[in-house]
Amino acid sequence: MTSLARRMRARKLATAAAVEAGKPPAGVAAPMPKEGESASEYRTLLAALHDDLRRLSETQSITARNPMKLAMAAKYLPWVAGALHAGAEGKAAQDEIVVTIMIWAIDYRDISAALVIADHVLTHGLSLPDRYTRTPACLIAEEIAEVAIREPGTVTLEQLQRVAELTENHDMPDQARAKLFKALGRASAASAAAFDPQADNAVAGGKAALIEGAIAAFGEALRLDKNVGARKDLQQAEAELKKLAPPPE
Repeated sequence: MTSLARRMRARKLATAAAVEAGKPPAGVAAPMPKEGESASEYRTLLAALHDDLRRLSETQSITARNPMKLAMAAKYLPWVAGALHAGAEGKAAQDEIVVTIMIWAIDYRDISAALVIADHVLTHGLSLPDRYTRTPACLIAEEIAEVAIREPGTVTLEQLQRVAELTENHDMPDQARAKLFKALGRASAASAAAFDPQADNAVAGGKAALIEGAIAAFGEALRLDKNVGARKDLQQAEAELKKLAPPPE
């Protein structure tokens, strides 16, 4: 079987697995089927995933691990695509492959792909493997926020806003959500600093609206966790907003 044929087969069987699992109660993924061609394909790919996870565990450098995850992910992406296709039709099975690739996508900085999978995971109530102690929503919010804070410019303001939207109604520790608001504030402040009023995508309200958004986000971060490290950010944003105020008559 050619590589293309294998990819098409994996995608088709992932969709079939979700359909065979049936439509679960709202917010809860159905168990993966245990019999049939789709179940066999899932077990084969899951065994390969566990082998890859063992290889990753033997590499101590996180910097070295992330490119490995990017290369390894290629063999699982057709299966993930099939699962997402079924999810769009309202069907999903509990799937360790899907949730692992979501986490890897954050690690190798394909945030757009991670958010597409995150939507599926949260919509259909998929759980993380037992090796994780956080809920899916908490992991998504905290991991993406930490990337945005450590590596400014890696995550866009729009992507952080999407994270906030996806996780808004999910419970998580205040400290985790505070990180997300801190990241939102910094991204909004950075967008204000680079604001071009002539750009086609210039936000309504202009630079002031972006700074006001940053102030609101930093304020919420500090409300949730006074030790989140956003106080100076808040002060700087407030000072920037004052500079934009018209002079008194």
